[in-house]
Amino acid sequence: MRSIGKTDKGKKRSMNQDVFFISDTPVGILPNLYIVADGMGGQNAGDVAARFCVDRFTELVRVSRERTPIQVIEKAIRQTNEDLIEKASSQKELEGMGTTFVMASLLPGDILLVANIGDSRMYLINDRIMQISQDHSLVAEMVRSGEIRKEEARFHPNKNVVLRALSTQGIVSPDYYQIAVKPGDCALLCSDGLSDMVEEAELLKTVSEYEDVGDIADKLVAMANENGGRDNITLVLLKI
Repeated sequence: MRSIGKTDKGKKRSMNQDVFFISDTPVGILPNLYIVADGMGGQNAGDVAARFCVDRFTELVRVSRERTPIQVIEKAIRQTNEDLIEKASSQKELEGMGTTFVMASLLPGDILLVANIGDSRMYLINDRIMQISQDHSLVAEMVRSGEIRKEEARFHPNKNVVLRALSTQGIVSPDYYQIAVKPGDCALLCSDGLSDMVEEAELLKTVSEYEDVGDIADKLVAMANENGGRDNITLVLLKI
C-alpha cells in the first residue's frame, strides 16, 4: 500500500484550517490510520479544533484497551469531543469552534473501515468513483430529499452549513462504513476544498492517468486551485 497526504490553503483563505494525519504502521490496535479534518470557527479557532481533535484522537487510539476497531474509534471520538468542549470553555476566543472528521483504516482481509462526521469525504476509486461517506450537511439533506439536484449542491449558497461536527455544541457519533477493497483500488479522503472545486469525473480521470500517488496528489491540488481555490484543500490518498 502507498499513501500520501497534501494540504494547501487555496487562493482565497488567509490561513489553513485543515489538518491531515497518516500512519502506515499500527496505531494502537488499528493496523494503520488516515485522517482528514476541516476546522471551523473564527480567527484561528478552526485550526485549533482540527489540530486538537486529530492529535487527541490518535493519542486515545494508541492507548485504548477496547477490543474491536469500531469500539476503539467510538470511544476515542466521544472522549475527543468531550475534551474539545472542555478546551473551548477555558478560552473565550475558542467558543463555537469545531471540525469535520473523516478517517480510514485498512483492516486484515482487505476491509477498509471508514468513519466520518461532517462533510469531509471518502471516495473509493477504481474503474469508477464512489462516494462512500455521507455528508452531514444541509445541502446533502436537500439532495437526499429531492429538493435540489446533486449538481446544484456544489455551489448552493448554504453549502457550508454542516449539521454534524466535532464541536462545542454537543457529543456526536460518526457514521461507519466497511468496504471490501482489492489491489489497484484507491481511497481518497478529502476536505470540501477539493470536492467542491473538482468534479468527480475529474477526480476519477486524474487517479486513472497517474501511477504515482505523489503525482496524483499534486495534480488534484493544482486543479482545485485552478478552478478557484475558494477554500483550504486537503487530501489523503491510499493506493492498495
